[in-house]
Amino acid sequence: MSGRKQFDVGTALDQAMRVFWQRGYADASLDALGSATGLGRGSLYGTFGTKDALFRQCLDRYASIYGAQYEQALTAHPGDPVHAIEAFFDVTLSRIADPSVPAGCLIAQSAAQSPTLKEENSNLVRDLLDLQRQRVRTALADSSAGTQTLDELSTFVVAVNQSLAVLSRAGASDAELRSVARLAGATVAESLTRAASDGC
Repeated sequence: MSGRKQFDVGTALDQAMRVFWQRGYADASLDALGSATGLGRGSLYGTFGTKDALFRQCLDRYASIYGAQYEQALTAHPGDPVHAIEAFFDVTLSRIADPSVPAGCLIAQSAAQSPTLKEENSNLVRDLLDLQRQRVRTALADSSAGTQTLDELSTFVVAVNQSLAVLSRAGASDAELRSVARLAGATVAESLTRAASDGC
């Protein structure tokens, strides 16, 4: 049928996402995106718009895939925020250990490049990090700790989570990454216990 796309848009988006994930926004050239998706520039522009628009769609796609996994992990242990956080880190460690996807994290990599991104894309990266923090904050709320402690811990957990992705890109071993996650989980547990005993 005339005008009908002869390719799967979802598959092409996943392939483009992997290019941004592996190379970062700046080094994800149109040639690289076209080679990965099998699409010419005309088809790329016609389907996804500009490179910036395609990048935003890839960020949303990435956040949808892994955000759902984080949400499931964080809500699987009601009343047990420490185990929820451990499950949260397990999602990241499993993704890092998956040989079928690029190393690191698309959002972490994009956050590092925020100064070079268009404002709309930089804001989206920040929004996605804030969403991750809000999910963690909700899971931590199943404790008697006060607002300030919970806010600080949620920021800490997200910071550690992003650092795991960065360390993995730098070649840190699975054992090293799991050690970081284990110590972070222990820090959360100790902080919540201390807050409970202090009544704050």
